[in-house]
Parts: sequence; C-alpha cells; structure tokens
Amino acid sequence: MITAVARKKKQKSPLVWKLLGSGFATGAGIAVRKLADAGWYAARGSTPPKNPAAPGVTWPEALAWAAVSGVAVAGGRLLAARGAAATYEKLTGKLPPGVNTESPRI
Repeated sequence: MITAVARKKKQKSPLVWKLLGSGFATGAGIAVRKLADAGWYAARGSTPPKNPAAPGVTWPEALAWAAVSGVAVAGGRLLAARGAAATYEKLTGKLPPGVNTESPRI
C-alpha cells in the first residue's frame, strides 16, 4: 500500500523579522565581545588570549577563556533572539514565524 506524505509548507519569514533578527544579532555580538573582554581584564588584569590554541597560552587560561566566551555568546544569542521577537510582536501584534506559541509566557 502506498500512502502520500503530507508536506508542510515552508513559511517565508517577513523582511521585518529578518531585519530585526540581523540588527539585534549584530548589536548583541559587538556588546558581548566588549563585555567579555572587559570582564576578563577586570578579573585577570590582562587581555584575553587572541588565539587560545597558541603555544604560549596555558591550558587553564585557554579553558577559562573558552568557558567565559562560550557562556557570553550563548547569553548574547538568547538576548538578541528574545529582544527581536518581542520587538516584532510589538510592531505587528503577532509572534514572529517559527516561534513556538506553546511555550508559557512569564
């Protein structure tokens, strides 16, 4: 027996959503980099390693920078995504395409 598989229509993202997402992501990326560098300098008294894989960088320093920058980037991405979605919802009155509507609101 042959059955047909229903295909979901791929929803196109409106231009406003794409622009908001790009704008928030760019701003968050710049801010996160500056904050991570400043936080590292305040805590360690030196600039963060430019290349943690370089032979002159110790393992503890490389791992610490990887952890700090990883958490900062993840937090920045979350803030950018939520900020863009909230702004889109305020502008249009509806959630952006692809946002899970079943998540509880706080």
